[in-house]
Amino acid sequence: MSLVFAIFAPVIVALVIPLLFKRVPTIHTGWFVLLVPVALVCFYATHIPSIMKGSTYMEELPWIPSLEISFISYLDGLSLLFSLLITGIGALVVLYSIFYMNKKKEKLGNFYVYLLMFMTAMLGVVQSDHLISLYFFWELTSISSFLLIGYWYTKDRSRFGALKSMMITVFGGLMMLGGFLILGIIGETFSIRELIEQAPALVSQDLFVWALVLVLLGAFTKSAQFPFYIWLPDAMEAPTPVSAYLHSATMVKAGLYLVARFTPIFALSEVWIWLVTGVGIITLLWGSFFAVKQTDLKAILAFSTVSQLGLIMSLLGIGSVAYHVTGDLVATFTFATFAAIFHLINHATFKGSLFMIAGIIDHETGTRDIRKLGGLMSIMPISFTIALIGSLSMAGVPPFNGFLSKEMFLDATLELQHFDLYAFDTWGILIPIIAWIASVFTFVYSLYFVFHTFSGKHKPEQLPKAAHEAPIGMLVSPGILATLVIVIFFVPNFIGTTFIKPAVAAIQPLAYKVPAEVGFTIKAWHGFNSPALYMTLGIFLVGFLFYKTLPKWTPVYEKLPSKFTLNNMYDGIMRLADGGAHRFSSMYMTGSIRSYFVFMFAAIIVLLAGTMWFKDAFVISFENLAPIRFFEILISIILIVGTVTILVTKSRLTAIIALGAVGYTVALFYIIFKAPDLALTQLVIETVSVALFLGAFYHLPKMDKHEKGKEDRGFRLGNFLIALGVGVMVTLIAISSHSQKLIPSIADYYKETVYSEAGGGNIVNVILVDYRGFDTLFEISVLTIASLGIIGMITLRLAKKKGDRKS
Repeated sequence: MSLVFAIFAPVIVALVIPLLFKRVPTIHTGWFVLLVPVALVCFYATHIPSIMKGSTYMEELPWIPSLEISFISYLDGLSLLFSLLITGIGALVVLYSIFYMNKKKEKLGNFYVYLLMFMTAMLGVVQSDHLISLYFFWELTSISSFLLIGYWYTKDRSRFGALKSMMITVFGGLMMLGGFLILGIIGETFSIRELIEQAPALVSQDLFVWALVLVLLGAFTKSAQFPFYIWLPDAMEAPTPVSAYLHSATMVKAGLYLVARFTPIFALSEVWIWLVTGVGIITLLWGSFFAVKQTDLKAILAFSTVSQLGLIMSLLGIGSVAYHVTGDLVATFTFATFAAIFHLINHATFKGSLFMIAGIIDHETGTRDIRKLGGLMSIMPISFTIALIGSLSMAGVPPFNGFLSKEMFLDATLELQHFDLYAFDTWGILIPIIAWIASVFTFVYSLYFVFHTFSGKHKPEQLPKAAHEAPIGMLVSPGILATLVIVIFFVPNFIGTTFIKPAVAAIQPLAYKVPAEVGFTIKAWHGFNSPALYMTLGIFLVGFLFYKTLPKWTPVYEKLPSKFTLNNMYDGIMRLADGGAHRFSSMYMTGSIRSYFVFMFAAIIVLLAGTMWFKDAFVISFENLAPIRFFEILISIILIVGTVTILVTKSRLTAIIALGAVGYTVALFYIIFKAPDLALTQLVIETVSVALFLGAFYHLPKMDKHEKGKEDRGFRLGNFLIALGVGVMVTLIAISSHSQKLIPSIADYYKETVYSEAGGGNIVNVILVDYRGFDTLFEISVLTIASLGIIGMITLRLAKKKGDRKS
């Protein structure tokens, strides 16, 4: 299997999913789909040994050769890690969905097509080396996630959440595209690898910071960073398998991947360090604080995801400092990058399991409202055990993997005191403080999620259905993830050597040539001299006190002004945009065809006149003109007389005849200038048009003799100015195009290639059939339509005569 084929394999399989759904209704479609991510996991796993040694793989599939755009699959430590997460978590999600999604009630064909489309999109994002193909897959993730979030499209909240996520992420994607185009222009290449090599020269370019900010907008919107995170809680209306896949392990991590991949390009700018670190740490605090406020299980997990994504983002920002230091400090700050990748893996395991448990609770009790839940520990013991493992790992409690990466995070924030550039030695002290406060709230919402759901008093009267443990098939996937949470804690350095070090080497290519040079080891115990130890003890103590006193301090959320929330701001912008668009469209959508023509012709005049003015294209030359013959003058006079007659006559019949005369006169010009194909088309169309006009006008009421007088002077003046403007512009363009030759004539090319390339002897025939084949095809189409019109009129005439005879 090739790398490029591996990217497109899911969407190729998606083409046959609807057939399987209909032809094999007795077997859940998910069993067939499961083979795809499992096969891909095995395929990517074969590359692990060589990637660990520093090897990379690249394959290219031409896409738009004329623009040098290709699908380039580039596999290194970073892209391999994400590919394994996408396919590995994808396999577990598909297995989970087999038992979660009812094959009799759900449209599984649609569901799995969207899911496989998303898998292809994510694999394309993390493996693309070309900026344009990366953008293509990036927007495909937005489209497929829109379809997945809105899967239950009959629900208003599902449609609203899908639209909200689409609007925000596509906005970020468009901004990112602008950054990509700037990078491509200043670097003269769209290859990410080549741009990384040019990074020291790019940083001095005037547009470099603009590219940086625009790319970060794409990353921040996709990874739900402050203030763009508001789409993620609303996206929880999606089916739980979608939430577990998109919003814990893959889609929301696309922004993190983008930041990691572009760190070697942008990290040389202090703007990058401050934006990535600052936005990440604010997102961490904001998400953790508001997670405690939520009452829906998936909403709690949504805000906790926002918080955890902010944590990883801030670590990537701190890791970028390594590009600005030397000596031992390089390892000090690349340690933050190591911690970021480690926590990214850990988050996928514990958050994926928690999302699945939230879905199980909803599935088996009929509600996700934590106020109605409680006392489920004895009823759902396996679910409780998995939820406890995932929650404590998220809280950073040993012996779970979240504890290890949380300790590394605290250590990394403390190391910023050693960086005395860009005001980090002063303002940077706020970062470990904010990190500690946010970790306290992380501890609180983790306990809140698990114990308010499973402990306390059981409330069966408030549950839509009797609570019971989930079937074993639904517990397998979260059980595997929970097992990994524990296993990683005890063998973290296996994960570090196999996956994290190759990824760090890809993010920090200046510091490490091969993964073996990354010398970090993961330890659970750092000794009593470790500041992170005392920060952790403080987090546990204060967090536990906050949890036990929840009813006393949570009313503070009600004091916050609801009018000034980011969600209200988004809703206001959407209402304003919708109302403004309606008012604007009402101005020109009048229902009057004349008005539409006025708008179109006025736009033509302005655009063409402006273009010719700014391009200095007004050129008039009478050189090399053919002599004007008498009959050409005569035909021109007939043409002018016919046109004027149309304008001044008060008889519809006269106007139609004059219009036909104008058309036939133009056809004569085509004949004189040796364009028989155009003349034939013009003659046929003119004949049909005149006949149709006569038929249509015959049935109209007679024109009022005062009808012309009803048109005021302004109305007629407007018509005159528009007509004059269009006529003048077309004339000037015709004269200017004849008077200047910006490019050589194509005639010589026709003469040289008519026989050798086209294989014909008659140059006119070859031009019509080969060189201008589409033009001729369209002319034939026009003639066909005209012929059908003629046949229709003849048929109606014969039918009318037959009817008259019978009567």
